Amino acid sequence: DFLFFWGAVFLVTTTLVAFLKKENQELIPAKEETKGITDTYRLLFSIIKMPAVLTFCILILTSKVGFSAADAVTGLKLVEEGVPKEHLALLAVPMVPLQIILPLVISKYTAGPQPLNTFYKAMPYRLLFGLEFAFLVWWAPKVKHEGGFPVYYYAVVVLSYALHQITLYSMYVAIMAFNAKVSDPLIGGTYMTLLNTVSNLGGNWPSTVALWLVDPLTVKECAGAQGHTCATAETTEV
Repeated sequence: DFLFFWGAVFLVTTTLVAFLKKENQELIPAKEETKGITDTYRLLFSIIKMPAVLTFCILILTSKVGFSAADAVTGLKLVEEGVPKEHLALLAVPMVPLQIILPLVISKYTAGPQPLNTFYKAMPYRLLFGLEFAFLVWWAPKVKHEGGFPVYYYAVVVLSYALHQITLYSMYVAIMAFNAKVSDPLIGGTYMTLLNTVSNLGGNWPSTVALWLVDPLTVKECAGAQGHTCATAETTEV
């Protein structure tokens, strides 16, 4: 219902903009690089073929492989270990003000001539949080009792997520700052959109692969069925 409502709002508002908003014909750009969709895609391909852009795209397409499992699977594994979904959802509430403040703070460090320095510095810490999240999943059944989980466990989870958000946003803001810095002002929208799209793809494909690999890489034991590994969904059901 939530998604349906906001999907409808999105469609209505964008349709109204399309019909009611008029272009200002008096403002003519000094130099127009593209005149249509075909020209735009030609321009995109010419940008991608630049050696520096190609190298950067390879970097951001592969840079998040090390975080994919921790980012995509930790929450699911905590639920699997018995942490209630509603409690995990509530733990996300304190993250909201942090997510608003962090870009403002981090932008001071990414505004200089080398914004990617922040990206590189945050990377090892974010990798370490992958180990921290693995520990949280391993620790969950150890501290679980009949009434659920103790308060100190949730406190450690919140603190871990908060510190993880700092590394995540440090990398995110640094990439955005770098993309804005290197984009040619004449074709800023096209250039920036290309780099941001590649950046988003670099974050999404590793998470998809990580989720796909969870079942094949999970070691399971079948109680009362010796000789069966329960490695597939079919054998688990049996």
